[in-house]
Amino acid sequence: QVQLMESGGGLVQPGGSLRLSCAASGFTFGYYTMKWYRQTPGKEREFVASIYSPGGYTNYADSVKGRFTISRDNAKNTVYLQMHSLKPEDTAVYYCNAQHMTRPTYWGQGTQVTVSS
Repeated sequence: QVQLMESGGGLVQPGGSLRLSCAASGFTFGYYTMKWYRQTPGKEREFVASIYSPGGYTNYADSVKGRFTISRDNAKNTVYLQMHSLKPEDTAVYYCNAQHMTRPTYWGQGTQVTVSS
């Protein structure tokens, strides 16, 4: 059974940091491009960051460049999103996503990140 389990969300003050984790199981993690998306009420889900495998090439939304870092540990089947200098507009539910050109796409259940003083 495929599972993507996000963790690490919570409440943080503006300027603070959080690290999200997404533990994957039930599929060949190393074959998949892993991505983070986020969504706020009333808005479409938006791309945040991606990391390819092999090679580890990364890509970021302009809104998070220089503040967020995506990484992966294929031995642990886990992808991370390190977030620094958080802003209130980063408040959202963050979703983990696994993509492959010829295989099904998978989503996690999401983890809430709230940036507020």
